[in-house]
Amino acid sequence: MKRIAWGITGSGDLIKETYDTMVDIKKKSDIEIMVFLSKEGETVMKWYRMWNDIQKDFPNFKTDAGPNSPFIAGPLQVGYYDALIVAPTTSNTVAKIVYGIADTLVTNVVAQTAKGKTPIYILPVDQKRGTVKTVSPEGRVMELKMREIDVTNTEKLAQMENITVLERPDDLYDILGISKD
Repeated sequence: MKRIAWGITGSGDLIKETYDTMVDIKKKSDIEIMVFLSKEGETVMKWYRMWNDIQKDFPNFKTDAGPNSPFIAGPLQVGYYDALIVAPTTSNTVAKIVYGIADTLVTNVVAQTAKGKTPIYILPVDQKRGTVKTVSPEGRVMELKMREIDVTNTEKLAQMENITVLERPDDLYDILGISKD
């Protein structure tokens, strides 16, 4: 059995698609998924009316009580988990990771995991220059313009050791060896 740690940040963009993918992977496999949320990840789950879902689908999820609480970095660093997934990931979290700021649960977990051999997979929401369409909590389609600094930071993230940048939630099937169909 594989074990993965899945961190959720405060991104509303791609949250529904990522969540649905992870629930599907859980149903199709014997992968043990430990979920942890940043403070803003918790806010977004509530705002998008997914709080009850996560309590039902991943009842042992953990919430941010500080950069090292709950203690997740150690087990990741020593290989207890087979992978760390952070998806979706805000531009704020990406910037902190790129510049070595480890002052939140998610950024500290990435920083400490990168020192070991456990692979890290990150799905940034700000990946390509131009505009993207996303959906608000009310279901309204919105168009957002990506900031140059955010796209540049995603490019820098892709160059970091032990980190693989994912392009879309469906990439999770491939990295975990699960058939989508």
